[in-house]
Amino acid sequence: QVQLVESGGGSVQPGGSLRLSCTASGRLVDAYAIGWFRQAPGKEREGISCISDDDDIYYGDSVKGRFTISRDNAKKMVHLQMHGLKPEDTAVYYCAAVIDSCFNSFQKGPNGMDFWGRGTLVTVSS
Repeated sequence: QVQLVESGGGSVQPGGSLRLSCTASGRLVDAYAIGWFRQAPGKEREGISCISDDDDIYYGDSVKGRFTISRDNAKKMVHLQMHGLKPEDTAVYYCAAVIDSCFNSFQKGPNGMDFWGRGTLVTVSS
């Protein structure tokens, strides 16, 4: 059983920055991956980024060049640094975990992940 908690959401102006964090607890083995997803009202849940235990990293096309994912294994934390935020980035952001690699799981979409946090809201507006 794995528990995930997101933090760092808030309201920013277009062009601003936020840093989201995901803290994991419970029984995680070495071969795990943590992904970030987001969901805006009326839209499908979208994969944003993923990082595997071996630091294999993926980004969704909509955030490439603007978002950076990183991890701290000792603290069981994963961070998502977001720059150049746009109104269309407004959504609830979720972190998710799977006992597998990003290669095997993240590109399957949300159904590829097994454990989910409750989300943190990011609002980008003038």
